[in-house]
Amino acid sequence: MKPIFVISLLLFFSITPFAQNDASGVDDATGVSFGQASASVQKQLEDSVAELNQLRQKVADETVPLSRKLSDLESQLTNVRLEYQQTSRLLDSGTLDLANLRNEIKSRQEEATYLSNLLSEYIRNFESRLHISEIQRYRDALDAAKLALENNQLSEEDVYKAQATLLSTSLDRLRDALGGARFNGTAVDPSGMVKQGEFILAGPVGMFRSLQGDVIGTIEQRLGSLEPAIVEFAAIEDASAAVQVFENGSGRIPIDPTLGNAHKIEQTEDTLLEHIQKGGPVMYPIFALAGAALLVALYKWLSMLLIRKPSRKRIGALLNAVAEHDVQAAMQKAKAIGGPVGRMLAAGVEHLKEPRELIEEVMYEKMLAARLKLEGLLPFIAIAAASAPLLGLLGTVTGIINTFKLITVFGSGDVKTLSGGISEALITTEYGLIVAIPSLLIHAFLSRKARGVVSEMEKAAVAFVNQVSKTPFKNTNFSAGSIE
Repeated sequence: MKPIFVISLLLFFSITPFAQNDASGVDDATGVSFGQASASVQKQLEDSVAELNQLRQKVADETVPLSRKLSDLESQLTNVRLEYQQTSRLLDSGTLDLANLRNEIKSRQEEATYLSNLLSEYIRNFESRLHISEIQRYRDALDAAKLALENNQLSEEDVYKAQATLLSTSLDRLRDALGGARFNGTAVDPSGMVKQGEFILAGPVGMFRSLQGDVIGTIEQRLGSLEPAIVEFAAIEDASAAVQVFENGSGRIPIDPTLGNAHKIEQTEDTLLEHIQKGGPVMYPIFALAGAALLVALYKWLSMLLIRKPSRKRIGALLNAVAEHDVQAAMQKAKAIGGPVGRMLAAGVEHLKEPRELIEEVMYEKMLAARLKLEGLLPFIAIAAASAPLLGLLGTVTGIINTFKLITVFGSGDVKTLSGGISEALITTEYGLIVAIPSLLIHAFLSRKARGVVSEMEKAAVAFVNQVSKTPFKNTNFSAGSIE
């Protein structure tokens, strides 16, 4: 770059004097000095050109290796880029494969967790569906499978092996169930003694016979116990058939169609006295009220039953006697009617000579006396009908209070502990309604019967007064003292 600049300056200064000579007309001497200068400049130019060529040659000599080196570097860059692209593709592919592998691992872990939960659920269902006599038979396998889940020192493979072992055992149980199963074990006899013996399972039916052969019967589960309980055969024929099955391996198996439910229901049945005693102390006032209401009802029913009903014929004969003004005959007819109706009519006959208003008042007085007597003690029955449910409600409250006391002491886990308070609550309500409903019906019946007697009295009184109004007494030749 520097030689080119020098050459340019030399050319500029060499051309400028010639231009000035032509323009101003300088002399030859001066032209000689300019020729020397031009020659000097020419020489410098040639030297500069030579130096320029050397520089160009040198640049060319240095450019070729550099170009080759540049080409080599570009080739290396291209190769590196290709290698980078291949590595990037491999890295992306590896990242994708790693992500897929992670998803696959997660999916397999979820499947493993699902299978583990499924096997755990199967273990719980398997245990709950076992016959009570089979629990001790499969106890070891069940404990191993359940404890494997809680053992942190075991690997997942060991846990699966324990669960798979129980699964295989359950399949073996299904194969055994096809032809019946026979195995040894222990059971509790009716006296509470644990007996060693042999079980036979045929479907849902289980039987047990002790080694001594003194106890044989069906198997059932008692509430709150995991030991099989023996229910001895009630019939000798059933026991003999079961012995033949145990000895020969075949025969007629005595089967309870209810699968032991009949025995359980029988155990829950109470006698009447036991049922009443479960009601607690409130049962005493309920039964006292029921007894008093029953006695009053019997008394009222008998007293109303003995009331003589007036017949139309006798009342008609009395009205005819009144129409004929035969006081003595009318009095006899009234007494013949009897009962409250007869006494009321007799009082009316005694005052036949009196005005109609007085006769009505006298007869109404007798009617009121009879009504009070008929309706006497009936309110007590109504009170019994209303009080019995309240006493039952009182027993319900006390029973619930006792239940909550037991819950405070024993908790709510054992239902059998709470049954006493619940029974007291329900039984008192039951007997309260048992007393109230009949008392209410009896009160309605007796009240209706009393109203019927009063209605008969009203009917007879209206007929008597109407007859007196139709045929009034105009003469007063007789006195009240002459009436007997």
